[in-house]
Amino acid sequence: MLNEQRLVELFCRLVRIDSPSFGEREMCAALKEIVGSLGLAAVEDGAAKALSGSAGNLLVKIPGTLDLPPLLLCAHMDTVEPAKGKRPVLHPDRRITSAGDTVLGADDCAGLTAILEAATALLEDGSPHRPLELLFTAAEEPYCAGSAVLDHSAVESKEAFVFDLEGEVGLAANRAPTILSFTAEIEGRAAHAGFAPESGVHAVRIAAEVISKMRLGRSEDGRTTVNVGTVSGGTANNIVPDRCVFTGEIRSFSDEAAENELEQIRSLLARTASLFGGRAVLHSKKHVKAYCTRPDSPAVQHFFRAAAEAGLSPRLTETFGGSDMNQLAQRGISGLVVATAMRNVHSVSENTGIDALMAAARLALSLMLLKE
Repeated sequence: MLNEQRLVELFCRLVRIDSPSFGEREMCAALKEIVGSLGLAAVEDGAAKALSGSAGNLLVKIPGTLDLPPLLLCAHMDTVEPAKGKRPVLHPDRRITSAGDTVLGADDCAGLTAILEAATALLEDGSPHRPLELLFTAAEEPYCAGSAVLDHSAVESKEAFVFDLEGEVGLAANRAPTILSFTAEIEGRAAHAGFAPESGVHAVRIAAEVISKMRLGRSEDGRTTVNVGTVSGGTANNIVPDRCVFTGEIRSFSDEAAENELEQIRSLLARTASLFGGRAVLHSKKHVKAYCTRPDSPAVQHFFRAAAEAGLSPRLTETFGGSDMNQLAQRGISGLVVATAMRNVHSVSENTGIDALMAAARLALSLMLLKE
């Protein structure tokens, strides 16, 4: 049986741990201790070395008592900044906030807590259940870096539920985008801006021309976004700038559309630089790839059944953010990102509530107890 007091104490314990991306060592150790107290072993992979971080991904296997396919539940260990010295504050109305000078860390301590409390109740009650795998990832916030280097050969499940979505418990995202970042490097020619401006090639002007013609914002069909986030160049007001760099990102529910948008930017950049007598190169990196879990898939059917049995109102949505589900989907694992009662994430006004945390734990336990 789920225990509210235990759940709140666990959540507050985890929130108080400093666990920035690539610095999850203390959180990793705490999770190993908690899992060990349940008689289970947490296997840490080599992600720390691969990422030059302090902790790897943790994989916990719970042997099943039913002859059913295994199921994976996932949450991440890191939190965004400002996250040093987090202090959870419990309010009379059962809300939980930070002290106001840091994030709360419900993203993703709410997910960690829901999964761990559900596993604890499951093992205490001795209820029949399928084989389960619990995955706690490192460095999820920086484009799912930890799960990108996970040794997926160690994962047996073909169905997963990632507890890492903002919103009311019962909500789940079955679609997420490709996310590409790009860096445009433009080389012009320096000249004195007063005596010989015509001798120069203005790298900032080239950048401005390119950016003015890019299709920034949301596409007409609403499925793709393009943004330029930073622009830098020049050294002094009396020098024609010979260098300019701008960076941005592309997100799209269609991987093909994201790639096409990138190529259009690359072509526009090359043409414009050549027109003004400069040179340019576009570097890019694909952080996560789009996926869509069909509404008629077993994963969605399992979610709706488990949510209903947990007393929730299940419904599907789309998310324009990446998560560990993006990485799992590329390895042939079908699943959803489920809401875990976190609100106003990535801000010092982030909050959750005891009732919502209990609902997330009920959902996790209901998924663990699925009989088909």
